[in-house]
Amino acid sequence: MQTDIARRTMTAVDFEQYTSLPENRDRRLELIEGEVIEVVSDYGASESAARILILMGGFVLERHLGRVTGADGGYAVGDDHFIPDVAFIASARYRKGTSPAWCPVAPDLAVEVLSPGNSEPEMRLKTASYLYAGTTMWIVDPDRKRVEVYTPGKPPFTAGVQDTLTGGEVLPGFTLAVNDIFPE
Repeated sequence: MQTDIARRTMTAVDFEQYTSLPENRDRRLELIEGEVIEVVSDYGASESAARILILMGGFVLERHLGRVTGADGGYAVGDDHFIPDVAFIASARYRKGTSPAWCPVAPDLAVEVLSPGNSEPEMRLKTASYLYAGTTMWIVDPDRKRVEVYTPGKPPFTAGVQDTLTGGEVLPGFTLAVNDIFPE
């Protein structure tokens, strides 16, 4: 669930200062088109994200391909700041930034797991920002048990429980049965 905290509009610099305030350090805040949004998950979305994190993380770690972050890893994506549920960034693209809270490089793959309160307009804005930054995005819908896949320069597609996702050019060799994302 996402709740707006103040319907404030601010710049990326102001946002980073705002999130570093003591009262905001433990909050999961995103900046979407200048608007501060508090991200709140639920049990089902968290479990689906954890399953992806475990499977993708093991693949990446075993092959020393880069870094995988969970729902506390923030990324600066253009002027926006997102906290994807799961993200991958290749070793060749990762660099330490000056801000400990926000990776200054957009991830190669971002996974957003829908939870109650996610709005379609927010997801569409995130999708556009990620694609513009060259990021592949998976939108996981636990209620419908499907995954929308958006890859820069390619038409989007939807995978159902009978399908298998691949890492494509971002994570060659990685496969994930959609059915494995959702608890029974």
